[in-house]
Amino acid sequence: MPSATIKIYLPHGDPKRLRTGEISNWSGKAVAGPRTELDQLLKREEAENVGVYLLTGVDPKSGGPAVYIGEAESIQSRLKQHLEKDFWNHVIYFTSKDENLTKSHIRYLEGRLIELAKQAGRASLTNSQATSSKLPESDRADMEIFLKKIEQLLPALGVEVLVPIASEGQSKEEARPLFCEVSGLKAQGHLTPNGMVVFAESQAAEKLRPSAKDYPWVVNTRAQLIKDGVLIPASGHLLFARNHEFSSPSAAAAVIHGGTANGRTAWKDSSGTTLKQLESTD
Repeated sequence: MPSATIKIYLPHGDPKRLRTGEISNWSGKAVAGPRTELDQLLKREEAENVGVYLLTGVDPKSGGPAVYIGEAESIQSRLKQHLEKDFWNHVIYFTSKDENLTKSHIRYLEGRLIELAKQAGRASLTNSQATSSKLPESDRADMEIFLKKIEQLLPALGVEVLVPIASEGQSKEEARPLFCEVSGLKAQGHLTPNGMVVFAESQAAEKLRPSAKDYPWVVNTRAQLIKDGVLIPASGHLLFARNHEFSSPSAAAAVIHGGTANGRTAWKDSSGTTLKQLESTD
């Protein structure tokens, strides 16, 4: 993505409360905040406009992140209808400062946002079905530019549901392939700004180590990954069915080893140099 200057305004001085986001030379604007401040969010002038929105929270079935993506000719009226949904605890909506967005535009944006959220796979999508809109070629190009700005602004406001899990590393450290081996099994991944992504087809130990009993989070994490279909049974081991991001190299190594592990020494590059050694020489 191109470089950008992002302006985030905190009306209350608290980054967890109501905030607005803008990007230099962009006609769009974001308004975000917790569900507890929905009244304030809806009283804003921007809420009377056409736009797209995301409701984020926790999936009550899986315990993982969940998101609802929608569009509305009046953000204010539409969000009031979502009070019956229990899962969400945060909302962010996008409108245009020059009021040039039409119903067709926001339907197109909604469809593309849902498509990107599905591709990223970071959150379960609670939408039943996406709308669609056919736009002239020039309008599609404009909306794709608008969409790119949304993609840039969302993580800055704490929402990462569109960020691909296995996105290419943007720095030398992130782009470096790393490997984790245990009992002849091998996993591959790379560092990310959020921690560590382990690639699909990576292998993990089938059985837990005795030490895992002292660290319930390892047992619980593996059980949840199996339940979610991220880890699947293979011949004498477990296999990552798809890419999965962990909060740290150690968390990833612990799941692969079946017990606690030091990710700084468990992960190595192709020449066998540990992550700890690599970090001390970079």
